[in-house]
Amino acid sequence: MKIENTKAQMRKGVLEFCILSILQHGDAYTSEILSQLKDAKLLVVEGTVYPLLTRLKNAGLLSYRWEESTSGPPRKYYALTETGKLFLKELNSTWGALVEAVNLVTTNKPNNNE
Repeated sequence: MKIENTKAQMRKGVLEFCILSILQHGDAYTSEILSQLKDAKLLVVEGTVYPLLTRLKNAGLLSYRWEESTSGPPRKYYALTETGKLFLKELNSTWGALVEAVNLVTTNKPNNNE
């Protein structure tokens, strides 16, 4: 088993949560989202993010608007919908519980009750 595959799967598993978290701070276009993900060492490519943004929009979690750009074509800015905000709130709660559980399992010493 290759460690890189496992690491990539772990990153993909939290990508939706990270994108929604980025957008809770304000509207952003894809390049901004990609930049923040890369800054966080969540190495992703446009080919991964675009379909995910579309899926989140189709699920009613995101909306978008077109805005003219001074340095090129118009940009599509994504924003959280009210449903997206509620969804993110639930993910935050679930994430906290998951982190706590994983930390408990990975940092505790084995039980020697044998």
